[in-house]
Amino acid sequence: MSASDKTGTTHFGYREVPAAEKQKLVGEVFSSVAGSYDLMNDLMSLGIHRVWKRYFVATAQAKRGDRVLDLAGGTGDIAALLRERVGEDGALVLGDINGAMLRTGRDRMTDRGLVRGFDYVQCNAETLPFPDASFDLVTIAFGLRNVTDKDAALREMLRVLKVGGQARVLEFSRVRADWFRPVYDFHSFQVLPRLGALFASDADSYRYLAESIRRHPPQDELKSMMEAAGFARCGYRNLTGGIVAIHDGYKA
Repeated sequence: MSASDKTGTTHFGYREVPAAEKQKLVGEVFSSVAGSYDLMNDLMSLGIHRVWKRYFVATAQAKRGDRVLDLAGGTGDIAALLRERVGEDGALVLGDINGAMLRTGRDRMTDRGLVRGFDYVQCNAETLPFPDASFDLVTIAFGLRNVTDKDAALREMLRVLKVGGQARVLEFSRVRADWFRPVYDFHSFQVLPRLGALFASDADSYRYLAESIRRHPPQDELKSMMEAAGFARCGYRNLTGGIVAIHDGYKA
């Protein structure tokens, strides 16, 4: 099912908004938090996001010389780790719809001395500006839940993959243990906005991010969406009790 319904509305956190406005609203959130993006992730995951990202990349289907597209590339965390996998002969494209995030990522990669082999493209995941069968691997980490039409984005990821290529999604998901959900909800809706206000002077953006996690399709639903988009051998693996999950699909 598309993120937008027949009336032309979609969700922005817990609010229903015109589908055409969601991209602008999400853009405002990430323009606001671009400078504190790493802090945001630390607050949301208590720092564990760094371990999740390393595992996500370490278990990806990537080899030296591969061409990789990292969507919602943000501050370049995933791309920097992927550089170790694809080597000097590989090519990495960081794609992000938000210019502020993309500039932050480029500046941070430059500061780390990671210059060669990277391209930066401001693009919408729903309509990627790349030819068919362009990449060996497509990744998106903590970005799919902010896409308005997730089905369209998944179809585009499949389109730009080479035959046999892998798509990987790392995203906050549905906590599995019933006893932990009240604790997780308290952190998300009571603690996180207050920390956002304290450390980033932006409670509203952090409140939206917590809400967007709850509106994101849970594990089995996202797996079905990937299958409907045309991916083969779809599956997922829960991390930290389902707080996040890694979804995989392949182009047959």
